[in-house]
Parts: sequence; structure tokens; C-alpha cells
Amino acid sequence: MLKAVKVRIYPTQAQQAHLAKAFGCVRWVWNQSLATMTATYQQTGKGVTAMTMKKSIPLWKAEFEWLSECYSQCLQQSVLNLGVAFGNFFDGRAMYPTFKKRQGKQSIQYPQNVKILSDYEIKFPGKLGTVNAKVHRDIKGTLKTVTLSKNPDGRYFASMLVDDGIECPESSSDGKILGIDLGLTDFAVTSEGSKYQHPRATKKHENNLARKQKKLSLKKNKTSNNRRKARLAVAKVHCKIKRVREDFLHKLSRKIVDQNQVIVVENLAVRNMVKNHCLAQAISDAGWGMFCTMLKYKAERVGKVYLEIGRFFASTHLCSDTLKPLPKMDLSVREFDCPHCNHRHDRDINAAINIKNEGLRVLTLGTSVIAPEGYVRPKQYGRKSTTIAAVVVEGRSPHSNRFGESVG
Repeated sequence: MLKAVKVRIYPTQAQQAHLAKAFGCVRWVWNQSLATMTATYQQTGKGVTAMTMKKSIPLWKAEFEWLSECYSQCLQQSVLNLGVAFGNFFDGRAMYPTFKKRQGKQSIQYPQNVKILSDYEIKFPGKLGTVNAKVHRDIKGTLKTVTLSKNPDGRYFASMLVDDGIECPESSSDGKILGIDLGLTDFAVTSEGSKYQHPRATKKHENNLARKQKKLSLKKNKTSNNRRKARLAVAKVHCKIKRVREDFLHKLSRKIVDQNQVIVVENLAVRNMVKNHCLAQAISDAGWGMFCTMLKYKAERVGKVYLEIGRFFASTHLCSDTLKPLPKMDLSVREFDCPHCNHRHDRDINAAINIKNEGLRVLTLGTSVIAPEGYVRPKQYGRKSTTIAAVVVEGRSPHSNRFGESVG
């Protein structure tokens, strides 16, 4: 089973200068390959494979001698990563690859020959050599690839991919099941009635961020040292916000996975939801997508079940006791009296219970109370999801529609 361990490294001044050159070389190779592949497709209508672009690296080195400052396998890995990015684009999992800039996060990848000497030293191939590090946990297994990155706030990290040789346990649904309704008033509401408030990291640091951004906007000379310091101050605030959010999501996801066997959530279309300019900042600050990703990989590691139900399931508009539809309610209504069972329900807990029941129904019967997703809209090629696919109706002719009527 593959695991990633991210540790902080502390390069010297000379090593930082070497890494700055390496980041620039890898970035240039990525941008040059992307421009070549895009231009070739526009002119000929045919694509260029990553293996073909790798053959151009020696030619570029002969023309630009400074490319030799970077470890050769890092340049090759940059082209291979671009090929993976194009594959994700054609499969519908990502947007079209974009050019990399000098500003922002920089990274290079070492596919092999990296050794962990001790808890305080990591040896990299090439001219980088041995770098001081803080390896906070034991690395057990075979070290695959190491991605060395520099954050905008100036900190350096090494993300190590390790194969521990242990197979992933088989998933079992025997145990406690929990439904989770994600929201903005409460970050997560469970079917047991628990409510978790998210830290609202952006809102807590917005005054500090606005003050630092104002100072940055007053620095007109973009090449001055004062502007560089102001930009670094803004980056540190953004990194602080990110760390606060990730700390909350990691702790909550670990708690939920440890206490439950089956975890059911909605398959939310976050990319579409952030188009609402009134709620875009709050939705982005919540980090729903990151939270679901954490739940999924943490549950799979220990043989537990992570299940997503269809986003078109009306969890909020059904009574959890009778499954009958409810009248339309405004978002400001947090509690309501059900006209069918005459009970008072909490809106979010009612939705979480409906999500849990829908997950149970899918696990036991393999079907849903709503139309299969395949009948609602066509599924994009290559897109993977934990949502149950459309169930084939027995006895249906290959030339009949979903109602069994002949169409040809």
C-alpha cells in the first residue's frame, strides 16, 4: 500500500540557490513542452506523447547550458507529469494544463536514488547533496519518489511516497453506519445529531490579511526588496489560513473514521456551487472536497466503507420518518414541523438521517429511491466516483428505453 509522508527540510543558503535554479529549469521544460504540444495539435491535429518530448531534452541542454544545473531525471519527470496532466484532462478529471509561473509554489520530483540517512538528514542525488530535515515518523518500506517543494512563504518540504508492502484490507460494511450532511452554518452534521463548527479560518484572519495586502498594494516598484518582503508577509497569512483549515479537517476526519464502519456523504458539485458569488468564499473556506478526500483514503486504509450518494437525492426535502416530500423551505429555516408525522425536525439532522438511510438502501439493495445517475445525465468518460452506477433492468432489450419500450 502506498503512503505519503511530508516532512520539512532546511536547506542551506547554497542549497537554496541550487534549488532556485532547479525549480526554474523544471518550470522551463514544463512550459516549453506544453507550448510545443499545444502548437503541434493546433497545426496538425495530432498530439505529441510525453515520451517523444523527453527526446527533446538533450537538444535543449545543448542549446541552453544552464539546463545542466538541474538533475536530469527531474527534467524527465516534469515531462512525464505533463503527460499525466493531459491524460487527466482527456478523461474529464482536470482542466487543460496551464503554464507555470515564478510566483507561487515551486516543486521538483526525484523518481529514485533518494536516501534517508537519519531522522535529521536526507540525501538527494545530483548537486543538491545531503539536506537537513525533520523526519517526524519512521519510514517503513520502499521509498518510491520524493517531491521537493517550496511554499510561497519560503518554507521547504519533501513529500515521500513509500510502499510499505502491506496490501490494502478488504472493505467490510459490518458495523456502525454514519450519515454526514455538509453545510455552512455547521460544517458537518451527523445522523446521530452531532454538529461540528468549522474554524472559519479566512474570516478569523481577514483583518490581518487585508492589512498585509494593503501594504503590498502600496509597493509600486515590483522589483524592489520592500515589495518582496510585503509579498512574503501576505503569503505567510495565506499559509496560516491553510494550516488551520487542514488541521481541523484532519482531526475531524480521523475521529469519524475511527468511530464508524460505513461513512455516507453526498456527492456535492462544489465547482458549480462556488459560482454563487454570495456563498463562494464561505464554500471555499469550508473545504468540503478536501474533507471528503480525507475521509475516503483514511477509510480505505483500514478496510472501512466510504460511500457517496447522488447529488440529486433530495435529502433536505424528505421527511426522515416517512420519506414523504416536504414543502419548499427557505435556507433561513433551520427547524420545521413535518405535516406528515407532526414531529419537529432539525433541518440538518433530518438531512443527515436521510443520507444515512439512502446509503443503507444502496448497500443492501444496490438501488436508490431516485433515478439512477446514468439516466439523469451522461457520465463523462474516465470519471471515477464511489457513486453506484446505473443498475441494468433484467429482461430489458438492448433496443429498449428505461421504461422497457422498444425504440428500434
